[in-house]
Amino acid sequence: MATEPQEPVVTTRDPSHLSSGPGRVIVALYAVMALAATGRSSVQIAEYFGRAPFAYVMSAAAAVVYLIATVALVTGGRRAVRIALVSASVELVGVLVIGTLSYVVPSWFPDKTVWSHFGQGYGYVPLVLPILGLWWLRRFLPGRA
Repeated sequence: MATEPQEPVVTTRDPSHLSSGPGRVIVALYAVMALAATGRSSVQIAEYFGRAPFAYVMSAAAAVVYLIATVALVTGGRRAVRIALVSASVELVGVLVIGTLSYVVPSWFPDKTVWSHFGQGYGYVPLVLPILGLWWLRRFLPGRA
């Protein structure tokens, strides 16, 4: 009895669907964080820069990271997966480093910023979002079913 040829096994999910399913919630969270971080850092830099320049510049950097991640997730494609992976990784390292520094050197953070105190001022979304983002992006890596 002859067997029919089987379809090839797809080893990756289509990276053009980064913002589908649970990805929609992740994209929405990144977009909200991009807007919130841009707004807060803009006001802090324009009005209070001399009080905490390091903290406010890091807050602006967080806004850029969120914006890049949002655009990559919406764009989709293999290159976008790589960009989003780097963005989420930078975000996770940033929130861990800045969160730690905000407790170790509190004088550098007289006001709340996006990543200070591990994102406490944002309901810890800055701490959880990169983990969710990396989990979601993992599904689109080569060799993943």
